[in-house]
Amino acid sequence: MTSSTPRPTFPRYGGFPEARRITALLRKETVGGILLVIAALAAVVWANSPAAASYFALRDFTVGYEPWHLKLSLGAWAADGLLAIFFFLVGLELKREFIAGDLKRFRTAIVPIAAALGGVAVPALVYFFIAAQDDALRDGWAIPTATDIAFAVAVLAIIGSHLPPALRIFLLTLAVVDDLLAISIIAVFYTDRIEVLPLVLSLAVIALYGLIAQRYRVFFGSRAFAAWLVLLPIGVVAWALMHASGVHATIAGVLLGFTIPVLHRRADRDARSDRPGLAEEFEHRFRPLSAGFAVPVFAFFAAGVSVGGVEGIRTAITHPLTLAIVAALVLGKPIGILATTWLTTKLLRTKLDPELRWIDMIGVGLLAGIGFTVSLLIAELSFAPGSAEADTAKVAILTGSVIAALLAAALLAMRNRQYRRIALRDAVDENADGIPDVYQRGE
Repeated sequence: MTSSTPRPTFPRYGGFPEARRITALLRKETVGGILLVIAALAAVVWANSPAAASYFALRDFTVGYEPWHLKLSLGAWAADGLLAIFFFLVGLELKREFIAGDLKRFRTAIVPIAAALGGVAVPALVYFFIAAQDDALRDGWAIPTATDIAFAVAVLAIIGSHLPPALRIFLLTLAVVDDLLAISIIAVFYTDRIEVLPLVLSLAVIALYGLIAQRYRVFFGSRAFAAWLVLLPIGVVAWALMHASGVHATIAGVLLGFTIPVLHRRADRDARSDRPGLAEEFEHRFRPLSAGFAVPVFAFFAAGVSVGGVEGIRTAITHPLTLAIVAALVLGKPIGILATTWLTTKLLRTKLDPELRWIDMIGVGLLAGIGFTVSLLIAELSFAPGSAEADTAKVAILTGSVIAALLAAALLAMRNRQYRRIALRDAVDENADGIPDVYQRGE
């Protein structure tokens, strides 16, 4: 008798605790995405209103301590400071996925990793093909490579009530890997100068932060105030030193997140099996701060751009930079994700979840084309603040993200209606047989 090894499947829907964690995370990201859209719309309206001067005066108002190189505008504080909270959570989520989540097994992790790589490489190539002729625009190649998970999940939640749970998990995992790639791009390609001493000191403080978090994980997990009193000041020092080093300060947030333990110690594991690890505990505590305040405030200060009326809109839309970014987001992202996913499954004989269809994956690719938060950050790093290129890039990001969102919503809404009909038909059959199957359908 011979036995064959089953082909690995991604994404796999885990047990009930994992399902509950994913559901709670998506719910929080949905609220954050809605707040993000509201903040961005408010910024665009204010920046193009008769009171536009007051918006730019507020954004450019400086505050801070100059000797420590921390006298920054409110817009810079939002980009360098508040986004560090967002990237801290990215670090937590990345570590959790690689230690205890779907990315800990190579044969399943390779699918979203390859999809994210394709979703970065192809948009960059599309951008280069359209805009590389102009030397002034070359630095913006990374703008369309990022995915805004909050915005994308908000769209998915609004129109995807009956879509397979596997689709949501694939989008979330893809976005997590995408964030790691975006962080790497910022660290490698958007650091002009490095001050060695502040960087070394920052890394030393981050190591101290991690040592304390690892040593006293039970203490910080059971006492919420302790992290604010002990870890937060250490994290702020690490952030300030990273900022002074010339490396973008949000990288400190990621590295701090990486140091937080995911699992309990072996000695504590049996006694605390019902409690989440410290990384999950911190994610639960701090995600509302990120999704409800830090990211929307950053979007408010980053998205405000004066388009200059009808003529300004016409000029911005026909600009090569706009064409490059919009084409990369709307076409490059889904093509890159779909092509690399298909190629990976064929080469490595890895299956997608049986619930998923390739047309669903096209919808995920379009959702990934919603590049907002990190794209706006990279736009600010690519071009001089207040320059025509920076403003045009922001218009392009907004335009491309809206187009991608509308196309994804139209396609996935159609698929959602089909899945809803299937669910209703199954419900009728189950009632006839007397066998409920609600959990298996993910509802």
